[in-house]
Amino acid sequence: MSMRARLLILAIATVVLAAVAAVATLRAADRATEHERARPGEPVARAGAVTLRQPGRLLFRNLAWGPQRDHISSVPLTGPAGPAGPRTAAPGNCLRFHAAAGTGICLRATGGVIPGHEAVLLDTRLRPVRTFPAPGMPTRARVSPSGRLAAWTVFVSGDSYAGGAFSTRTAIYDTRTGTLHADLESFTVIRDGRRHRAADHNFWGVTFAADDNRFYATLATGGRTYLVEGDLARRTLRTVRENVECPSLSPDGTRIAFKKRVPGAPAATPWRLHVLDLRTGRETALAERRSVDDQPLWLTGDTLLYALPGDFGADLWSIPADGGGTPRMTVKSGTSPAVIA
Repeated sequence: MSMRARLLILAIATVVLAAVAAVATLRAADRATEHERARPGEPVARAGAVTLRQPGRLLFRNLAWGPQRDHISSVPLTGPAGPAGPRTAAPGNCLRFHAAAGTGICLRATGGVIPGHEAVLLDTRLRPVRTFPAPGMPTRARVSPSGRLAAWTVFVSGDSYAGGAFSTRTAIYDTRTGTLHADLESFTVIRDGRRHRAADHNFWGVTFAADDNRFYATLATGGRTYLVEGDLARRTLRTVRENVECPSLSPDGTRIAFKKRVPGAPAATPWRLHVLDLRTGRETALAERRSVDDQPLWLTGDTLLYALPGDFGADLWSIPADGGGTPRMTVKSGTSPAVIA
């Protein structure tokens, strides 16, 4: 075969391959457009600017199918459609998210030959400020009301709180001093007025008080769970009550919403949401009877927000905090919410 013929064949092959690539690109774009064009009743997510300085908004991890899946999205809390309306999605993926007073925390997967996870501190425009290694699967994230403190929890081993075979690591970072408390297991635990030492201490579900020193969390040890009150300055944790998991302190600091193991419930779905009055010690079971494996969020001083399994991963539901009312789906295909007041 002559050189001219070979060059002609190469040119034709190049044109054919380019045409195939162009068709594939167009089809992929059509599929992406189709994902963005939600069917009736499905949430719509569009790329746009999302900030932590937009009062009256609810931010969350978007789980609707499409290019913006896993992106932090924003919806209005009020208005004609409210949280059910079209959502604006910021670039960047998060597996767990929370924000308050201009500070955000995002737990996300890292690329590379060996996959991993990291905790990323975010500014008001959701831009990375500082990154921390997170040696495990992301599970909880919280920012203090002032925005000064951020906490996160990962599963070091295991992937569920339902069973007993898991290990966690919980960290707290002070944005003002730059202090990182890399693991709450280094804090002193006080139970019944005496120091408690055990090799099986596990902590998760931090929630902060307004003073940026006191906080609450869950301690698991000896097959039991406890609500613990933490003192960041003294690096101590004091047990307060048994059978409390994933606490969430109310905006006024007087009540804690939490999930409680219910006797006789299935091993895989053992929890029911409750609210604890810190002054009286009274517990109120909420009207949501499905098992909630989530750290609830106070949507208002009277209403809680929490995630339950949904068609695309999870949906956000709300329930009154006084034990009355009925559960209501608030955000379809969403999780890890944060209220921007």
